[in-house]
Amino acid sequence: MKYMGILTIRLSDEEAKILARRSRKAGLKKATFVRQLIRQEPYETAADLLADMEKHWGNQRLRVRRR
Repeated sequence: MKYMGILTIRLSDEEAKILARRSRKAGLKKATFVRQLIRQEPYETAADLLADMEKHWGNQRLRVRRR
């Protein structure tokens, strides 16, 4: 019999909001979206990672500092 592993991750409130927003944008439930992220191909180079991060960070010129 094959058992499914359980992964528990603690998220800050801000991270939970980001996850909810991205899963809604993808049209998936949060758990399904996380499974999809886990199954993605790993990054080959640091340049691949930076390109992916820029997509999710948005435009840094518009970023507002916390006060």
